[in-house]
Amino acid sequence: MAEILATKTSLPGCEGPGTFEAARAGALFASTLQPSGSHSPGQIRRAVAATLQRLGVRGCTEQVASEFGDHPDTAVARMSWALAMIQTVYPVPAVAPVPDLRPLAFAS
Repeated sequence: MAEILATKTSLPGCEGPGTFEAARAGALFASTLQPSGSHSPGQIRRAVAATLQRLGVRGCTEQVASEFGDHPDTAVARMSWALAMIQTVYPVPAVAPVPDLRPLAFAS
């Protein structure tokens, strides 16, 4: 989880999720919502907010780490679900392409 939280951006071609995305996924992972349920975006947002308020980012990270240590087989599936839900509910805005920068010609 430390590697995930250390990632700063979620740009196309990057390996891991961004910091906010990772914190939200950790909060959803630590929440009472279950992957087997059919949750609305509002329910997911409320669960993330309530869990972050209750545990904070550090508390969520500690709970995620504990679950990965105690139950790695189920923790992987739960984190995959949490990341997928966060990416759906909190979409990353598209990054505008950088215009082709050409050197300016200076008149002499």
